[in-house]
Amino acid sequence: MQLVPFIYLGAKHMVTGYDHLLFLFGVIFFLYRMRDVGLYVTLFAIGHSMTLLYGVLSGTHVNPHLVDAIIGFSVVYKALDNLGAFQRMFDVQPNTKAAVLIFGFFHGFGLATKLQEFTLSSDGLVANIVAFNVGVELGQLIALGGILIAISAWRRSDAFRRQAFAANALLMTAGFVLIGHQLTGYFAS
Repeated sequence: MQLVPFIYLGAKHMVTGYDHLLFLFGVIFFLYRMRDVGLYVTLFAIGHSMTLLYGVLSGTHVNPHLVDAIIGFSVVYKALDNLGAFQRMFDVQPNTKAAVLIFGFFHGFGLATKLQEFTLSSDGLVANIVAFNVGVELGQLIALGGILIAISAWRRSDAFRRQAFAANALLMTAGFVLIGHQLTGYFAS
């Protein structure tokens, strides 16, 4: 067992994982109550924890480029949802809680592919995976704290309402860039 290194690795991956952070930013963009933030972040954590553990323990290998393209799509989806696109275009509002949980599953497979890049000994495997996941959650809380501080200050400014559309358009663009980058990697390999 190497608990501390795996905790560090998980936290580092989440704090530097811009794709996960972009999705998290999109999820909490219009959430004003901490109770709602806690609920959505918990759903995301449950989703990615389940598939992280399942993916590594079952030896399920998925193509990292395809999973990361889906993660990019989750960013696009959340930006579209924030912009009210589904309501305007299709006159339907998808269940946002279910979407966050489902995309959490894909984010977990993304985490599993990162962990599977390492040679993992079967000795202490479960403890090390759990330690990695604890690190991911700690990293997510650290990142979430920073995002909440920044977005709370931004929301108090008069510019927030005017800039919300542009921010989500940029978020969507970043998601499309992630999708394109990952699909290019998939077809090039």
